[in-house]
Amino acid sequence: MASSPCIDIDQILRARMGNKARFLPRFVTRWLEHIIHQDYINTYLAEGRVGVDFCKGVIEYLGVTVDVEGRENLPTDGRPATFVSNHPLGAIDGVTLGAVIGRAYDGRVKYLVNDFLLNLEGLAPMCVGINKVGGQSRNLPKKFDEVFRSENHVIMFPAGLCSRLIDGQIHDLPWGKAFIQRSVQNQRDVIPIHFIGENSPHFYRVAKWCKRLGLKFNLAMLFLPDEMYRSRGRHYTVRFGAPIPYKTFDSKRTPSEWAQWVQDEVYKL
Repeated sequence: MASSPCIDIDQILRARMGNKARFLPRFVTRWLEHIIHQDYINTYLAEGRVGVDFCKGVIEYLGVTVDVEGRENLPTDGRPATFVSNHPLGAIDGVTLGAVIGRAYDGRVKYLVNDFLLNLEGLAPMCVGINKVGGQSRNLPKKFDEVFRSENHVIMFPAGLCSRLIDGQIHDLPWGKAFIQRSVQNQRDVIPIHFIGENSPHFYRVAKWCKRLGLKFNLAMLFLPDEMYRSRGRHYTVRFGAPIPYKTFDSKRTPSEWAQWVQDEVYKL
């Protein structure tokens, strides 16, 4: 029997927790089911869309509209590129880029994402799951190498987390350097993307308190499906910048400094 495309947060968490699952109260997972709008999500997942069509369908299901600027900057030379974007929303920005870039390249795209998203069967074929903690962290270099050596275009959010409210502005945390290193090694040009949008004040308050309390667990992440739910009917803008040749990233700056430079260029778009 084929597995269901729908999600069961109780089942997912208990599988990930292993022997510790017996300490997880059912009322907690019921609360999480409410927070992530599990029934609303599963109504869509039951349609069984996969890949780029899955991304396109999410946008339609939510009634979101998007202006795409700079389509002429999408490479047409046949070489795989690295697409890097700020991450203001944590959900809609991801599926929007998957839909736009995926359609432009006949689905020849891969995301580097939190491995939790692999539970979405419709999205999983486009994803390379990354778990930065535990045993899987040892396999990160290999996973990075495999996807960057492939013929797929790569979509990355180098901040790793969605944007936070910083000094009164919605802005990414400092970007990681991996996309610089792997793009240079594999001779991939980098396409900067500025996604214009923001989450609700509630989300930023949660993120702020997580930081104040020094929580190691990213509690704010649990509210991203709710932010997606709140985005119904909204309008966003995506701006593609001109490709940055991989040869730009020379020894005049460190990979971390180049990553910050690209991030700055993104916010200028």
